[in-house]
Amino acid sequence: MIKAIFFDIDGTLKSFKTHSIPQSTIDAINEVKEKGIKVFIATGRYFKQIGDLNGLVFDGLITLNGAHCINSENETIFTNPIPRENIDALLRYHSEKFLFPSIFITEKKELINCIDENVREISRLVDVPLSPLGILDEIDKEEVLQIDAFINKEQEQEILDTVLTHCDASRWNPLFADVNVRGNSKRTGIDKFLEYYKLDFSETMAFGDGGNDVQMLKHVAIGVAMGNAGDEAKQAADYITDSADDDGIQNALKHFGVI
Repeated sequence: MIKAIFFDIDGTLKSFKTHSIPQSTIDAINEVKEKGIKVFIATGRYFKQIGDLNGLVFDGLITLNGAHCINSENETIFTNPIPRENIDALLRYHSEKFLFPSIFITEKKELINCIDENVREISRLVDVPLSPLGILDEIDKEEVLQIDAFINKEQEQEILDTVLTHCDASRWNPLFADVNVRGNSKRTGIDKFLEYYKLDFSETMAFGDGGNDVQMLKHVAIGVAMGNAGDEAKQAADYITDSADDDGIQNALKHFGVI
């Protein structure tokens, strides 16, 4: 029996076309909750970017790909910061070698060092405001939980090999990479909430569409990729449903007899 379901936001709960949650998804999640099944967000977004999800109430938020987990009372139950030595190394790299847009995200704020058209494109795609430009010394005393690095795959590997040496990267869009401490993923957040609510892996289900959903989809008992998902997510999933715009979440929940 499924007792916990984890939902990515962009391309899963929310349509990239409409920037909204389909009514079929809202109805399905409300029906799931009526059955006593716990529901969770599992996103790469910063928690302040989540906003109101059509009034849906979740039992917990896995944000920043598992680096910041928040319970239903908005209390932090887990953080997983990037080592300070890596942050300092990246700031030196920006200053001395190559400046590229990087969003530094802490538990309380986000700052970006510069903005280009790729940054603007992602902002339009997910319908969130641009991150505020800031002096990076402002986060000097805070733990950085994620860096959104606007670099290509080749540059990403160089940065991981030489600068962010304690980190891994994941992508749901070719324009940028989510960078977290090595070993951190949405799977990390799932583990924390299963421990928190004393649930078992055999009782879990997850929905996703991007590269940063791969570890989550492999980890749960039933991993569902959306029809609009990338190949990496589809290969990791147990089942491929319809797209976010074509009632994919509701259809999959019906397929597995959850609703």
